[in-house]
Amino acid sequence: MTDPRDLSRREFLRGTAALTGGLLLGAGAAAGQPATTRDAPLALWYRRPAARWVEALPLGNGRLGAMVFGGVERERIALNEDTLWSGGPSDWNNPRAREALAEVRRLIAAEDYVGADRAAHGLQGPYTQSYLPLGDLRLAFEHGDVTRGYRRELDLRSATCTVRYRVGETTFTRETLVSHPDQALVMRLAADRPGAITFTATLDSALRHRTAADADVLKLLGRAATHDDPNYFDSATPIRYDERAGMTFEVHLGVRATGGRAWTDQDGVHVRGADEVLLVLTAATSFAGFDRAPAPEAGGRDPGPVAAGALAAASGRSFAALRDAHVADHRALFDRAALELGAPGGANEDLPTDERLARAGARDPRLVELFFQYGRYLLIASSRPGTQPATLQGIWNEETRPPWSSNYTININTEMNYWPAEATNLAELHEPLLDFVARLATNGHTTASVNYGARGWVAHHNSDVWAQSAPVGAYGQGDPVWANWSGASAWLSQHLWEHYAFGRDTEYLRGAYPIMRGAAEFYLDWLVPDAQGRLVTSPSTSPELKFLLPDGRAAAVSAGATMDRALVWDLFTNVIEASEVLGTDAAFRARVRAARARLIPYQIGARGQLQEWAHDWPEQEPRHRHFSHLFGVHPGRELTRDATPALFAAARRSMELRGDEATGWSMGWKINFWARMGDGDRALALLANLLRPLGTVPNQIGGVYPNLFDAHPPFQIDGNFGATAGIAEMLLQSHAGEIHLLPALPAAWPDGRVRGLRARGGFTVDIAWTGGALAEAALSSARGGVARVRAGTSVREVRVRAGERVVLSG
Repeated sequence: MTDPRDLSRREFLRGTAALTGGLLLGAGAAAGQPATTRDAPLALWYRRPAARWVEALPLGNGRLGAMVFGGVERERIALNEDTLWSGGPSDWNNPRAREALAEVRRLIAAEDYVGADRAAHGLQGPYTQSYLPLGDLRLAFEHGDVTRGYRRELDLRSATCTVRYRVGETTFTRETLVSHPDQALVMRLAADRPGAITFTATLDSALRHRTAADADVLKLLGRAATHDDPNYFDSATPIRYDERAGMTFEVHLGVRATGGRAWTDQDGVHVRGADEVLLVLTAATSFAGFDRAPAPEAGGRDPGPVAAGALAAASGRSFAALRDAHVADHRALFDRAALELGAPGGANEDLPTDERLARAGARDPRLVELFFQYGRYLLIASSRPGTQPATLQGIWNEETRPPWSSNYTININTEMNYWPAEATNLAELHEPLLDFVARLATNGHTTASVNYGARGWVAHHNSDVWAQSAPVGAYGQGDPVWANWSGASAWLSQHLWEHYAFGRDTEYLRGAYPIMRGAAEFYLDWLVPDAQGRLVTSPSTSPELKFLLPDGRAAAVSAGATMDRALVWDLFTNVIEASEVLGTDAAFRARVRAARARLIPYQIGARGQLQEWAHDWPEQEPRHRHFSHLFGVHPGRELTRDATPALFAAARRSMELRGDEATGWSMGWKINFWARMGDGDRALALLANLLRPLGTVPNQIGGVYPNLFDAHPPFQIDGNFGATAGIAEMLLQSHAGEIHLLPALPAAWPDGRVRGLRARGGFTVDIAWTGGALAEAALSSARGGVARVRAGTSVREVRVRAGERVVLSG
């Protein structure tokens, strides 16, 4: 019998000449073509409704988010809107910080690091605001909760959640989607017996609100808090409202029933004895920009007409039309990349996702494929051009005081959210972060000037929808180990460069360069010479880890932490290369190059590790979740096996000392690190640590929840995105000036293929392998170019003409 996988593999090569062991050129598919795989399902599914929010299934269109619980007698759809935040634009800068800065630097120079920690409190500003829950759509059915054949499923390919169950002789089906083309949540309720659908739908919110009926539309009208303290900050009035300020929002719910009757009043939407029902929900807020007051009476927009317009447009279309437009829009992004690991089949494939996770985890290659694509799905659902960037929880949050304000934590977590964007062929989903960086730079220029008397722009540990750029900490109550880190402008500027490096769009780079340049201007002013004349940052911290002094005391603030050095090198290098590409700014380029040459060098400590600080201090927590000093390995590009072998080995030693157990997001980063080390088996071991139910292993720190959300714990979405990026990094790397095929292939994945990954230089890459060795690869490019391609020890240059496909044999 013919193996279906053989047919699939022949399809992979269709249209190319027979491989003869060399390089073939042909006018194959253009770069960016959709990639398809076998018809194996890509779905999360369960035998029961969600009992907790972290068991519900996520839907989103980049702006509007929903968590579907799948209840039988009582259904809950938890709602979010990505611009619904507390607060508004404010002055968070601290003019007294300049005086504090001088004192901090004096104490550091005197090696009074504990004193420098105390003085660093004077650099701080207020906490950021919080991302807030929109509300809930609740459905109360009248058929009881005794069912048979229950199934709750999220299909990643169609971005649709389906709940199906049987009560008596009637099968009920609910299909829910959140459409980007129609900017609406759409739910179709159906039954296989006429007149069986009876329910009442209501809207509510944890924020201040009221409901009203307007003809056949149920409306929820609310107002957000003007201030919302972080969940870790204890205050007498953590949430404060002002009826003349704060963001307003509206949710509109419409109904169309076939058969039976339906009506709307202040108590809800009522349906009795219908054959089929279509619910359409839209929402909007008064957010009018990061620099505009959010209340409509103070300059914000009126959310009512926005929600009403979207509802009217979507309600005039059939469910089939709404669904078709939604699926086509989603698949245009989702289908660009595909992954197959080994042959189809296996005992675990027919199990519900939670049971499959508990039984096999990363030992199940189909589950790894699902987890890889789930990360891409979540990015599509939480970040679209024109929306806000994905927060710590993507677009989903149910709490009025969410963990860490569900904000933008920009010392790793926000950046990590976007690691899959370029590599897994979702480049335009990077745009919300890139746009946010531009807004942050605007505010960061003021912070640099007011707080530090410096040029350029700076940002710190936290930000929010209002683009807060100053250090947080409630003007002195935050621990400097996290509050006083000042490296975000350098790290975020890397994303500006990476978007160019993968796409090679010079016009885009021309617009991004001034922001990168502004970040470099700040560090040219921020760097100071140490006693040996080397340039260091001062004050400097290594997030979020303290060092131990010889007398046993712990401190956070010093000069020349290794992460700062790595970030500044990366920024300066990207600015130098960008100015060369653009043929501009030669004098500034020379200044940056001269400063880069004077940066404090990396140092190797007594344990053979890459030092985390300028001194070889021991860590307060040797197995801390952050390993910021290894930025130069990943996501940086300075430390590689060929260019810096001794430092590369020291970085590996540092990770061995850190250990493999960590919080969920940290394990996501470690997957990428070990992939850069070329150790696929160790990378897979970290993936296995992450892809296991939370709380099932002794001494376990992180893992995933039943809906495969990453568990810090609590839920943080960066672990999902980090894992997806890490799997891609195991199969393809391009940071070191060449396209490296299968650089960290685990022994457990001897056969497989991946389609649609992207490499720096503007290339799209497909790879197939058998028996742990490359079988064939294909490169395509929309712009054309020359690629240096490595497979094992073999390296060759490959010229790819625009729109053509180059196929390499193994």
